[in-house]
Amino acid sequence: MSEHVPDVPDSVTATEVDGVPVVRVTGEVDEHTVEPIRSALTAQFDRHSPAIVLDLCATTFFGSTGLSVLVESQQRAENQDVVFAVVAPQRAVLRPMAVTGVDRVVHVHQTLPDALAAVRIQLVS
Repeated sequence: MSEHVPDVPDSVTATEVDGVPVVRVTGEVDEHTVEPIRSALTAQFDRHSPAIVLDLCATTFFGSTGLSVLVESQQRAENQDVVFAVVAPQRAVLRPMAVTGVDRVVHVHQTLPDALAAVRIQLVS
């Protein structure tokens, strides 16, 4: 019997919180589920938003392709002069980021309010 591999994470939604685009990801992020996340982030960058927050609070697994998306997004943010922040309080996301050093490249926050506050500070400075 073969194991079912999901084609998408449980949920990828894009909303605005206090005028800042927030992409929320629920479930696993791996090579089979990363494209909807990449597409949602690309759509926000294409809107030329001054800031984007990626909310990974409900992410249960974070693989190497997710790390690649973080690095790609940070590079695109720098190229477009966009403030990019990530919300990730749990080990499932923080550990892979720490092991690979991605946490030194991307601004990571424990809560969405913390990320939004940091984004606002960066936008006015």
